[in-house]
Amino acid sequence: MTKIRLGILGTSEIAFRRFLPALSKCDELEYVGVASRNIEKTKPFVETFGGKGYSSYEELLADKSIDAIYIPLPPALHYEWGKKALESGKHILMEKPFTTSAKETVELLKLAEKKSLAVHENYMFLYHSQLVTIQKMLADGDIGELRLIRATFGFPKRDANDFRYNKALGGGALLDCGGYPIRLSAELLGDTAKIKASALQYSPEFEVDIGGSATLQNDRGQVAQIAFGMDNSYKCELEVWGSIGCIFTNRIFTAPMGYAPQLVLKKWNEKQTLTLLEDDSFVNSIRLFSSCIQTAFEGEKNRERICRQAVQMNQFMRGAER
Repeated sequence: MTKIRLGILGTSEIAFRRFLPALSKCDELEYVGVASRNIEKTKPFVETFGGKGYSSYEELLADKSIDAIYIPLPPALHYEWGKKALESGKHILMEKPFTTSAKETVELLKLAEKKSLAVHENYMFLYHSQLVTIQKMLADGDIGELRLIRATFGFPKRDANDFRYNKALGGGALLDCGGYPIRLSAELLGDTAKIKASALQYSPEFEVDIGGSATLQNDRGQVAQIAFGMDNSYKCELEVWGSIGCIFTNRIFTAPMGYAPQLVLKKWNEKQTLTLLEDDSFVNSIRLFSSCIQTAFEGEKNRERICRQAVQMNQFMRGAER
């Protein structure tokens, strides 16, 4: 099988610390090089992982030997460089969020479909085996009928120069940590899940939203309550409440490689703590991207997932503006 040759736009920390080590475990993809507007920033990548350092994003996109692009740029740049990558005939693996608006996302998805190119939004937690375990427990009726989902994701304030607090770079809690519980709720409630109420929180210290909350509901009346923030004590929790029991886990979005998640199952008067398998969600996410490139049906399904997330993020924004 011919390997998919991949380049990286930007020398971000996640590309160096997480993406390239994960990529090295995926036999179907081959790392070619990384681009930066400052060639000096590519040197640690080249010295550690090999490949070529490109002196501009345009130079990398013009390389006809490259099949796919990983884009870990700040969110405000996703649309511009995602579009340029697709127009250059490259498949794209985009860090979340795919873009900063539903309109831009839909435009890129239509362009990808027109050019028969694969796209992927890197919400890694979706591809950790702990979520598969939870979904199976729900399907098997381990906690009875679903009554309520609660999902929270928040972390302490970061450095003032972090892009998350910069409006021009697509900062804000909703676009950063808010997308996680929204995406998880949609996964557990199903395709009919919609935002019923939403709110954003602001602080005079920042020009962007620093937190928010929402209620989602599906056509069966099942509800998820979510909260998120980036000036909070750390929380990364999922609680699923059923008619005869409940499931709880506290690393649903950020379980790292080498970590065995602990899941608590309460049923009637009994409580079990289950140690789940270790997994590498980044590797699994990259492998799904590879499947989207190789299989048209998988690529179509992934475009639908990305579009649904963009629509729900748009619903949240509209609700919070009321």
